[in-house]
Amino acid sequence: MSLLPNVDVRTRTTSGTDNLSAIRRRIVLSAPKVDRALPWTNHESPWAILVSEVMLQQTQVVRVLEPWRKFLESFPTPEACANASQADIIRHWAGLGYHRRARSLHGAAIMICSDFGGKVPTSPDLLRRLPGVGEYTANAVASFAFGEPVAVLDTNVGRVLSRALANRPLQRREAQDLAQQLLPKAKSVIFNQAMLDLGAQYCRAVPKCEECPIAALCRWRQEGGVDPSKKSAGVSRPQSPFEGSRRQARGRIIRALGIETLSLSQARAVVGEKLGDQTLDVLSDLRSDGLIEERNGRWSLLA
Repeated sequence: MSLLPNVDVRTRTTSGTDNLSAIRRRIVLSAPKVDRALPWTNHESPWAILVSEVMLQQTQVVRVLEPWRKFLESFPTPEACANASQADIIRHWAGLGYHRRARSLHGAAIMICSDFGGKVPTSPDLLRRLPGVGEYTANAVASFAFGEPVAVLDTNVGRVLSRALANRPLQRREAQDLAQQLLPKAKSVIFNQAMLDLGAQYCRAVPKCEECPIAALCRWRQEGGVDPSKKSAGVSRPQSPFEGSRRQARGRIIRALGIETLSLSQARAVVGEKLGDQTLDVLSDLRSDGLIEERNGRWSLLA
């Protein structure tokens, strides 16, 4: 277990409210420096922001940039998405994986049109009624699309909280409460984005402490100890390897079905020799998820 080196206890700041206020101010001031200039930041369309947040679930930003742009070219509004077939939505999800998100986004678009007059709901509570929208996504859309004063908590933000503010592992609920306590009354949108950017670029799994704009106020840097973010429940969840996984097999089958129907033997060939023995189970899983169907021995995307 690694300890943070070269800790100078003389830099220790006052704990409690004073340190919370100091970190809050420093993060707001650092926003221009840490800004990643992502295309959905400050976007005028709440729908575009919702699409980005659903795509970003368990997916790196770099993998989302181009699919997000292409998806919005084809489905610029909830109505356009709702009126498309599920199969078409899944085809436009190519390269992102976790295809249940595509099905959920399609369902969300249908609900937005049927229950909310075609407009993305503004509050976290209403947003959570949409398929595939959990606490983080609801808070992120409410904040970034509508300026609601709610804190956003993802893995990146969780690392900042557990290291800089607490220097101990955090349960998910206490991390959310701490994020809300840290959120300023003004400039909450700028602050939320800065927290995400700070965690993504500096307070990473392997941190860049020497370059971090809040390093002088970070409790972990001041006090040392084992990295607290690694044991924070619900904040840092390592993902299983992709190579050779069922996720890889699912992705290969979905991509192939976006072009043509497949027999079981063709599906095995698509999956590949190393994963071939999982093919029938993967097909069954995808059918249970409502993504594909089987007719007369051939598999296809569910329309």
